[in-house]
Amino acid sequence: MVSQHESQVAREEFLSFRLGDEEYAIDILKVQEIRAHEAVTRIANAPGYLKGVINLRGQIVPIVDLRVKLSMVRVEVDASTVVIILDIAGRVIGMVVDAVSDVVALAPDQIRPAPAFGNVVDASFIRGIAPVDERMLILVDIARLMTSGELAVVEKAAA
Repeated sequence: MVSQHESQVAREEFLSFRLGDEEYAIDILKVQEIRAHEAVTRIANAPGYLKGVINLRGQIVPIVDLRVKLSMVRVEVDASTVVIILDIAGRVIGMVVDAVSDVVALAPDQIRPAPAFGNVVDASFIRGIAPVDERMLILVDIARLMTSGELAVVEKAAA
């Protein structure tokens, strides 16, 4: 039987998504909406991870390809490719992912610290790892990942 104390443990909700063979998850509170992949307007001299911009109900939104950002193999866009529109510190930005999986509620004790990679891998944006059923979710601090000096580039490109 679950005690009343256990049932009141604060659980956080995460949106899980796929990039290649890996599953990632971000804080659901940062997600504004999920959209089908659409054509973008390219920006000259933009970094490779910046696919371009879209007009979202009158607002110009930069679109980042998370696979390129994380140095992954580029995958062709298909029917499951989506854009997750994020609100990070009042800035709206879109990120392209291979597919959205589901919403997962995790208690703090389900989140393990990210392993130490030393200088080999920049894991500063990895919040932790959460084993869920038969899969491992890599929890991403999306605000840290998107604001690490690059959002200024994105904002300049979109201006």
